[in-house]
Amino acid sequence: MADTNPHILIVDDDERIRGLLQKFLIRNGFLASVARDAAQARRLLQGLDFDLIVLDVMMPGEDGITLTQDLRKTMDCPILLLTAKGEAQDRIAGFEAGADDYLPKPFEPKELLLRIGAILRRMPKPEASQNLPKLLHLGAMRFDIDRGELWQGDQPLRLTATEAALMRIFATHVNSSVTRQQLVEELGRDKMAGGDPAQERAIDVQITRLRRKIEADPKQPRYLQTVRGAGYMLVPD
Repeated sequence: MADTNPHILIVDDDERIRGLLQKFLIRNGFLASVARDAAQARRLLQGLDFDLIVLDVMMPGEDGITLTQDLRKTMDCPILLLTAKGEAQDRIAGFEAGADDYLPKPFEPKELLLRIGAILRRMPKPEASQNLPKLLHLGAMRFDIDRGELWQGDQPLRLTATEAALMRIFATHVNSSVTRQQLVEELGRDKMAGGDPAQERAIDVQITRLRRKIEADPKQPRYLQTVRGAGYMLVPD
């Protein structure tokens, strides 16, 4: 956990759940603010910086998936979706919208705490960084490993926390294949996944989103390549 207490925004239309989660997170060392719907969440996000958003999917009015898609246009704050729908296709829809993780209801508060912790740790400093290049060049783009930032010329391109973490993982395995299971483990999801194959499918979704940002033609990737039977490989210039 960071030196300062991470600030979490809880967005849920159920007043009881909002209150319980807020009290639980505060007891465990977080700052916690609450919003009853997407409109109130937007107002809070305009005036405050948050380290992570815990967002209910099934809300009246604008739902959590739609809000996630819209927030991803302008911000990269990690988003953890909560929903009563636990089917794999619903989880994939959440990841495709840009969520960093997905927790079906009902859940144990301890599991929520583990997932929040895993997301906040998802951007570790690369080991032995002194032996790695500080920048990876991908055509007209460059990825700053230390900062976890993607640039095109002098323009920054937004990466989610998970996308930046994936780039850093690939930076430690340049020109070498990395399996989906390795990516699940290095992202810290294996501790909660229990071998859930949807986690590996979610990796594929995240790779697809990342390719849209770094590839001229995401369907024929030059830099983030698929290695048949072995996972993915980053091949910078």
